[in-house]
Order: sequence, then structure tokens, then C-alpha cells
Amino acid sequence: MGKGLSSSHKISVDKINPGKGSIRANQWHYVDYDGDGALDIYIGIGYWGDYGWDNAYNAKGQWQRGPLHGYVYLVRNKHTTEKPDYETPIKVETDGRPVDVYGMPSPSFADFDGDGDLDLICGEFLDSFTYFDNVGTRKKPRYSTGRKLTCKGRPVVMDLQMITPTAIDWDADGDVDLICGDEDGRVALIENTGKMSDQMPQFLPPKYFQQEAQYVKFGALVTPVSVDWDSDGDEDLICGNTAGYIGFIENLDSDNPPRWAAPLRLKAGGKTLRIQAGPNGSIQGPCEAKWGYTTLNAADWDHDGLLDLVVNSIWGKVIWYRNVGTKSSPILAVAQPIEVQWQGKPPKPAWNWWNPEANELATQWRTTPVIIDWNADGLNDLVMLDHEGYLALFARQRRGNQLVLLPGKRIFADGKGLLRLSTRSAGGSGRRKLCIVDWDRDGLFDLLVNSANVDFLRNTGTRDGKVVFENTGKPGSQKLAGHTTSPTTVDWNDDGIRDLLIGAEDGFFYYMER
Repeated sequence: MGKGLSSSHKISVDKINPGKGSIRANQWHYVDYDGDGALDIYIGIGYWGDYGWDNAYNAKGQWQRGPLHGYVYLVRNKHTTEKPDYETPIKVETDGRPVDVYGMPSPSFADFDGDGDLDLICGEFLDSFTYFDNVGTRKKPRYSTGRKLTCKGRPVVMDLQMITPTAIDWDADGDVDLICGDEDGRVALIENTGKMSDQMPQFLPPKYFQQEAQYVKFGALVTPVSVDWDSDGDEDLICGNTAGYIGFIENLDSDNPPRWAAPLRLKAGGKTLRIQAGPNGSIQGPCEAKWGYTTLNAADWDHDGLLDLVVNSIWGKVIWYRNVGTKSSPILAVAQPIEVQWQGKPPKPAWNWWNPEANELATQWRTTPVIIDWNADGLNDLVMLDHEGYLALFARQRRGNQLVLLPGKRIFADGKGLLRLSTRSAGGSGRRKLCIVDWDRDGLFDLLVNSANVDFLRNTGTRDGKVVFENTGKPGSQKLAGHTTSPTTVDWNDDGIRDLLIGAEDGFFYYMER
């Protein structure tokens, strides 16, 4: 079998160096920039040197480092397309300053306004588009100050971020549209209407393509929990993802494997449930504004006989959504904080710029809150990482007519000391996805923990007042993660033995029957 290409050869271009610090987008394209018949090269560079990385907020939640930069470099070809001779890369300018958008520019040169020359549209690391009008000529381009694309006075934005627009006349109507991808793999058409307003081409809001799905998928870094959400006798999936949505994926037939409905985004208080970082909710900075990283459990938190949702996210604020509907038709109320009977000031991760309210639970970000009656007293407890990354039991207690949650106790160990599943700080903290289940069927609760696949931490019993776990490795060998996985268990074959279902970074689900 061949490579599918006739041949390959190296392109000799001088190295681009926008400054000290990392480059996290390096996007190369061909274009006849100056209309001389020879293909030049243009390169989109996402430069992070001024931004740095994480943990740079002041006490007011204001970012203290610089922004991301998205530059566009032109590499002119002095010879021919067949035998190119490339000049030193230079930055494309607008009104005497370099084109500079908010990271990952994904630039496209095309005649967007239909006047015969090449304009420029850039994406960014977040969600919007910037238009640079060519106010020069086809052979001598000159670009005006960039302006955001709008539709009826509102910015044209993608649903998520890390967007990648590409110019093409998709609908063959004579004007140049945009096809754009999101971080989670969704792709949308941003249609050029062919109309102008205030000397700008007018584009419609993104319209996402649909397909007949072969496999179930819900965003990226999907975090499933298997539960009979609609009380019809089979196990459904409730899932979070990077975009901050929570989805209900209905089991339609109880087969093995089941047939699934398309994911349905849940609502809370009548509005689509979506948690996002905004300008200062991610410890890794404002460039993560549209991520939410929801991870959750579905359980009867208030003991009224209905399944509620307990959710953690990019914020590290543990909240819950009360089910005010019925068993067969859940309806979620607006979020409430999970409250702990703290003795004194509520703890928080050392790097958090914000302080929790009086009884609020603030823990490490992107870590699963597991709801389980750990001590078999008939009340649902909370097991999760505490603010310093130790696995802790937050026990439930009934006081009169009130259910209260006690401060976390570090009752778990690994044979060497207390079980600490997260040892890094700031952006490297948290990120642990947990499932508690009697995996080896010995009557003791074990842990399934995210890894390149999933790690099985076997409960070996209680010694010196601590529940001791032994990491016995991975039930399977297939690598499913660059960032993380998220385990849950299912019993689709109805044999009474819990099997493994893993939500992976690619947004798909991987099943391992025992």
C-alpha cells in the first residue's frame, strides 16, 4: 500500500520566533498572497509567552499576566510554485501593527466581501472571529483594523472554544463561507449571506452539522454515571463534559449492548444546564472561559425518593440540583451549594483566589463527587478529594428533621500513608475521576480511578482505623486518555456482575464486559 501521496519534500523556511515562551499553534497554509501566480505560505502562530500558564489571579480574580497572542506570518515565494524560494517570515500587519488575535488564529485569506482582493478572517483560542478588510489591492494587500464578525449586532461565536475556521464556498452561491470546528469535534457552517453592513460581510450564526451516529458520544472528556434516570427499569447514562453541559442518554431497549437515544442536554430551573469558567473560574486563566469540565453523580441527595444531581466542575465548587419532578420525569431546580458543617472558616485549595461562603464546599477542580452510603447507616454520604487532594469521607448525619454533612475525614490509606490521589498544585491539581463499587465482590467497597485506562484500587480492609487500598493496576490495557478517563459500572447483560464503562477523552464510551 502506498502513502496516498505522490511524494513529499521538506519546505525550507526560516524559524519563527515571536519571543520567549511556548508556541501552541503552528498552522501552515498556501496562498497566492500578492497575485503573482506563485503560491506563498502563511502561518498562524498561537503564542503563549506573555500569558505563561496558570495561577496568576490577584485576590479580586483579575489576571495578572498578559493575553494570548495570535499572529499571522507571511512567507513570500520569490520564485515559482514548482521551485519555490522563500523569504524570511514577516508578520502580516493591520494599520501598521501586527495582526494579533486571542491565540490560535487559524487564518484564512479569501475574498469575503466580493471586491476582488483577499481579505483575512481569523479565529482564536476562544470562540469568535475577526475580520480584516483588504483596503489595498489584490497585488498590494493592506489590511484595516480587525473587527469582530457580528450578526444583527451580536457577535458571531461558536458554542465552545479552540475554534478552527476554514474558508470555502460551501453552498456554491458565489460567496465565501466558513466551516469551523470546536474543541470537542463538532463542526459548523457559518454562512456568508453575501450582504454587507458597515463595510463588513454579514455571516449567520453557526449551524452545526448533524450526522447519523454510529457510536454514542457526548462532547470531550465525557464523565458518565450509569443510573436509571427515568425509572423505567434499565440503566441510562448521565454525563458531563468539557463544555460544561450535563447530558441524559436514554437506554431505549435494555439489550446488551443497549440501543441509545441521542444525548439530551438537561435543564435546571428551566434553562439549559451549563457550567462555565467565565473570565476567572479556571485556575489556568481566562483563556479557558468556555470550559466547564462537569463531573457528577446521580443519587437521592435529600432522601425524598427522587434522583438528584451532585456536580463538581472547573470551579471546584460542589453543588447539587434538586429533582422537583417525578421518578419517571425528573425536573431539576436551580443549583444549590453542598453545605458542610464546618467548624470555623471553610477550607479551600491554597491557590484559589476566591473564598467559599460560610458552609460552602470548595475542593479541587474536575474531581468526581461520589454519593454513597459508605457507613451503611441509611444516609447518603459524600466521598471525594478534599481541598488538599486527599480522599475524604464527608459523612451524613440527621439532626432532628435536618440532614447535615460533616467535615471530611481522611479515613483512607494506601499502605504507605493517607490516600492522596492528587499531589500537584494549581492547574495540575484535582482531575481525578472516581467510581466506588465492590469490584471484586468480596463485600467491600473498592475504587476505580482514572488513568491512561482505569486503575483498580482494591479495598484490603480496615487497619488502625484506616480503610486501606492497594492499587492492583488496570483491568484493561487499551490506552484511552491523554488527559483523563472517567469510569462507571454497568450491568447490561443482567448477570448481577458490574461491568466497566469508561468515558474517554475523545467523548466516546468504551465497554469491558467481565
